[in-house]
Formats: sequence, structure tokens, C-alpha cells
Amino acid sequence: MFSFFKKKPASTPAQPAAAAPATPAAPDVSPAPPAAIAPAEQAPAALAPLPEPAAVTLPPPAPPAASGGFGWLRNPFAAKPPVPAPEAAPVTVPPPAAVPVSAPASVPEPTPAPPLVVAAKPITAPLLPAAPAAESPPTAERTGWLNRLKAGLRKTGASIATVFTGTQIDDALYEELEEALLMADTGVKATQWLLTDLQRRVKETKTTDPTAVKGLLADALTDLLRPLEKALVIGEHIPTVIMVAGVNGAGKTTSIGKLTKHLANEGASVLLAAADTFRAAAREQLGVWADRNLVEIISQEGGDPAAVSFDAVTAGRARGKDVVLVDTAGRLPTQLHLMEELKKIRRVITKADASAPHEVLLVIDGNTGQNALAQVRAFDDALQLTGLIVTKLDGTAKGGVLAAIAQERPIPVYFIGVGEKLEDLETFNAREFAQALLT
Repeated sequence: MFSFFKKKPASTPAQPAAAAPATPAAPDVSPAPPAAIAPAEQAPAALAPLPEPAAVTLPPPAPPAASGGFGWLRNPFAAKPPVPAPEAAPVTVPPPAAVPVSAPASVPEPTPAPPLVVAAKPITAPLLPAAPAAESPPTAERTGWLNRLKAGLRKTGASIATVFTGTQIDDALYEELEEALLMADTGVKATQWLLTDLQRRVKETKTTDPTAVKGLLADALTDLLRPLEKALVIGEHIPTVIMVAGVNGAGKTTSIGKLTKHLANEGASVLLAAADTFRAAAREQLGVWADRNLVEIISQEGGDPAAVSFDAVTAGRARGKDVVLVDTAGRLPTQLHLMEELKKIRRVITKADASAPHEVLLVIDGNTGQNALAQVRAFDDALQLTGLIVTKLDGTAKGGVLAAIAQERPIPVYFIGVGEKLEDLETFNAREFAQALLT
């Protein structure tokens, strides 16, 4: 603790101590030692100047040297010498700010940790399971969509709803229900699953009203369709490359235009790739949708579809686009040489971006019934599908095909369409679909 002070030579305090008694009137005898002290280093209380200098008796030089050799500094561990003047005024201790560099430095305030930055990544599931009772009511826009969905599935639902007009629950009711589900293209496997689950629910709840059985069937159908309910994630990859396939007439190019509108409304920048170079006016049709949605398009008249796809993905990366939508030519799954062309497009897209395509969507026509299930199998085997878009569910009596898909190939259904307007393409919800189908 004493390394903060410098040791002063022993001869310096000895000279003024000897000269003070001999010549009391000399101006440089007793004031000299206090004058040599820095303003920030005041002498201890024992050496402070008294009101009458003549009465001050300086201690001999020997005690400081014997107390530790600190010169004019008094050893704090030695015994305190007697103070000759009890009435001496107390010496004010200098504030810590006047202490030189040797004083302990102040402790700096702790710097707050930087805020945790969460990556901008879309969340497809809630962080905590939501309570069933806390479900928010649907918005006006969603209510309008539900009304259009019910109108579109009215033909399918009417044939099933007539089963529950009886007065009792018996084997005849289940037989009529089985026939109605098969007529709605639900499929044999899905129909058997629904009937078994429905009988279990009726037994557990001890239901005796046939009208209440329809509600239990809606619950069973919701559980069956739940694996198809999944959100389309945009933003995990920049750009997110979406490859769209489908048979002729399924509404593939129109669905791409509607999907582009949905993405643009969410603030995503979209680039279209007109890789359908086989069909006449396909490039012009996609160009119309690009003009409507104010997005860019990459196209080549009579070019190779794989080359157009490669250029589009490369341009999307260079321009910083969020989404690149690749429209491919419509083809039947039985046309093996055209299916090979689709595989080539997928391979070329991977060369432009090693992680692409990030989504491979198949557009299917809801009117085709069980044929749609055959398309899902063929295209999934060739392209490894990641999602479906089901169109033209309005005016069809075969809306139960989604149950067959859920039972045999549970590929997520991102969107369903019930009309030609932009607002007629909406996200798929298992509960809404089941209720609309059985209303």
C-alpha cells in the first residue's frame, strides 16, 4: 500500500529541523517542509502547521527513519507521537478526486449485453400449444371464404347429409354412409377408416341421435385430414425456388398467377419462369399474370425448359428475389418421355442452386376424383412432391378425394381453389374443409 509514494532522502527533513531553533525569524526555516508537499499530498495531522509557528516543536529526524524509512511520511503502523497543541484545528482530509494517479481507479459500470437478435425465419407452428377454448373467431374475409367453400362442396355434402335423416343408428345407416363416401371418391381405405373411427366415437359418447352422428363424422374426417394441413414456408432460402407441375387442364398456370398474388400481398418479391415452352400461348398467359401482379418474368420463345429454369434461378439469386416460381408444361403421368423432361428440369435447377428446388408442387383437378390420387402417386415417384394445390372443388361431387390422399399419400395440401377469382384460392384447413363438406 505504500508503493504509491516516493521515498524522499533523509537529509532533506534534517536541515530545516536544525535551522528552526537557531534562527526563528528566517523565512525559509519552518515553512520549507510544508511548501515542498504537493497540494494533493497534505501532511498528516501531526505535522500540520499550528496557528503560532513559534510554539511548534518538530520531531527529531531519527523516529521517521526508524519507523520504516518513509522520510517525511509518517508510518501508519507505528505509534502516534504526542500532539503538542491540543487546541489545534482539525485538518480537512482532501477529497478522493485530488489524489494523484496512485489512487484506486473507479469501477466502471457494467456494459449491458447486446439484445438477442432472432433470425428472420418463418414459424410454421405456435411456440406453445393453443388452448381449444381460446380459438379466435374467423375474420370477415375468412367467413366469406368459408361460405364459398360450402357452396363449392354442396354437391358432395348433400349426398352424405341425406344419410343422417333417419331416426335411429343401425347397420343400415352405416351401409348408406359407406355408399355415400365411396360415391364422393373417398376411396376404400379411407372409407373403412372413417366408419371404424365413427363407430368407436358413437360407442364412447353413447350417441343415439343420428343428427349428432354427423358431427362425430366431421371430427373423424378432421383427424384424417390433419396431416395434410401445413403452411407454405417462404424465407428459409433466398430465393425460395418453387417448381410447379400438373396435367393439362388442371389449372396450373392460373394457380401460379393466384399464388403470385398471395405472395406479393405478403410483401415477397416474385420472379416467374415460363418453362412451359411446349404449349401454344403458355408464355403469353403467364406474362399476363406477371403484368397483373407487377412481377418480373424470365421466358424464351421456343427455348429449352431446363435452360429457362436455370436462367430464372440464377437471375433470382442475382436480383435478390424472395421467390422463383417455375411453370412447367402440363403432361400426363403415362407420358414417360415428358416425365423424364420434368426430372431433367429438377436436376438443372439443382445445378443453379444446390438446395433447390425447395418446393415441388402438384396441381390436381378436384373433379378427377380417384384419378387425382393416381396423379399424386406418379408425380411423387418422379419428383418427390412437397405439396399439393387442389383446384376446381366448386361444382364437384368428388370432394372426398382429399380423404383418399390423406390415407394413401399424405402430402401436404397448401391451397385449395373453388373458383376462377384471385380470392378463390385459399390455404387449406382440415376443420373448415370437414365442416364445409358435411354441412
